[in-house]
Amino acid sequence: MTGGDPRLIESPQNPRVKLWTALAETRGIKKHGAFLMAGRKTVPEALKRHAGHFNAVLACREADIAALKPLASLERFVLSKALFEALDVNGTGFPLLVGRVPDMAAADFSKAPKGLELVCALGDPANLGAVLRSAAAFGAKRVVLMEAAAHPFHPKALRAAANAQFELQFLKGPGWAALNDAKGAVAALDGGGEDIGDYKWPRDIRLVLGEEGLGLPAGLKARRLSIPTTGAVESLNATVAASLAMQAHFSAMRKG
Repeated sequence: MTGGDPRLIESPQNPRVKLWTALAETRGIKKHGAFLMAGRKTVPEALKRHAGHFNAVLACREADIAALKPLASLERFVLSKALFEALDVNGTGFPLLVGRVPDMAAADFSKAPKGLELVCALGDPANLGAVLRSAAAFGAKRVVLMEAAAHPFHPKALRAAANAQFELQFLKGPGWAALNDAKGAVAALDGGGEDIGDYKWPRDIRLVLGEEGLGLPAGLKARRLSIPTTGAVESLNATVAASLAMQAHFSAMRKG
């Protein structure tokens, strides 16, 4: 069913409800290749700019669905209040969108990057979402997700990224060892690295973010860059450091 009158669902045993419920966790997102989007600002914006990524809309009132534009051929479902609230994990009270996770090809480090390419191992989905928002803002079109990285379409990542996912191409990263033989420039954020203000940014480069807490793997072959601070705190949050680094590349490219 596409378009037309909404279908009413009241049973928690409904197969669709079971599928949507699974999308609160990474395992369910990977299994079904789907995600749930929530947000009073992000849902209307996503429909306006990225409608092709979605196939259904969920709400607890038919009038809430009718108020959304454009709905095009999306399937429409009205859920009982209890079912909807269970799926609306952020408590927005606003219609939810069901989307398709885009295919993610394997990254090929034997080919040089084009522009700024982010290589990321952040495991916290909220942190990943925040970094993706900065990546889209500062022109990093490709994001390589290493094995430890959170899923970019996890509900927390979607909330933090504010629709940035739809501006980016995601690739599955190989093991860290493959990065040692990567073609082209590779730089990694490291508190013990050289001052990022002295670095001459190439246009084409892979910028590497390690895991929270663990940092970069030992022996990684990359130019190490650090963000200078007053030293009043031990280190910057990974999302802040990454945002500053991507802005530095963006600024350097604007200056030519």
